[in-house]
Amino acid sequence: QGKFTLLRDTRTDGSFLVHHFLSFYLRAGCKVCFVALLQSFSHYNIVAQKLGVNLTAAKERGQLVFLEGLKSCLDLLFGEEEEQPGQPSPLQFLSESTSDLRALFDFVQASLTPTDSDSWKGSVLLVDELTVLLSLGATPVAVLDFIHYCRVSVCCQLKGNVVVLVHSSEEFEDEENELVVNSLCHHSDLILWAEGLATGFCKDVHGQMKIIKRVSLQQMGEQDLVQVYQYKILDRNVTFFARGLSAAVL
Repeated sequence: QGKFTLLRDTRTDGSFLVHHFLSFYLRAGCKVCFVALLQSFSHYNIVAQKLGVNLTAAKERGQLVFLEGLKSCLDLLFGEEEEQPGQPSPLQFLSESTSDLRALFDFVQASLTPTDSDSWKGSVLLVDELTVLLSLGATPVAVLDFIHYCRVSVCCQLKGNVVVLVHSSEEFEDEENELVVNSLCHHSDLILWAEGLATGFCKDVHGQMKIIKRVSLQQMGEQDLVQVYQYKILDRNVTFFARGLSAAVL
C-alpha cells in the first residue's frame, strides 16, 4: 500500500516541498498526475529546470499529466473551454450548483490508470494547493471525499503515493480551511510541516520543519515520531540543520 504525505505550511511558503517531490518522483521514473491549483505551468517548469527536470519533456513522453487549475478556471468561467463529448472539465463544479468533485477524481483516476504500454515505476498524485478548492466554492466535505477516494484509488489499488500541500493559519479565522487541514492530519502517514520563525525574518534561517511520522496509524497506542529541524532555502536545494546550529548562531 502506498503512502499519503501531507505538506503543511504556516506563516511561510511551503511550495519548495512541492517542487522537491515533483522533481524527485519524475527522476525516479514514476507516472505523476499534478493538480496545480496555485501557479502556472511555466512557473513550475522554470523551477524544475533549476532542479534538473524538464516538465515539458515529461508531458510529451506521457510521464506527467498536468492540470493547470488557473487556466481551467478562467476557461470555465468565461466559457472558452471546449468540452469533449463525455469528458467534462475536471473543475466542472465551478459551473454547476453543486460542489461535487467527481469530475476531478475521474481526471486523476484516468490519468494514473496504467495501460499495457506503460513502463513507469509507480503512480503519484501531487496536489498544490488543496484548500484553493474551498476558495473556489467546494465544501469541506466534498474536498475530504475527493482526497478519500484518491487515497483508495492511488494508495490502495495502484500502490502509489499521494502528496498534498495545504496552507493553515494559527488564527483559525477560516474554520472550513482548518477543518480540512486537521482532518487530513489525522489520516496522513507522514506530515511535513513548514513553519515560519516566531521571531520573524532571519537571512540564515528561513523556517522550521516539523517531520511527523504517524506511527499511531499502524500501531494503536503508539506515539507519533516527531523531529524538528530548521532550514534555509538556496537557489537549487534546501539545507537542514538542528535548531541552534545555524550560521546566525555559530
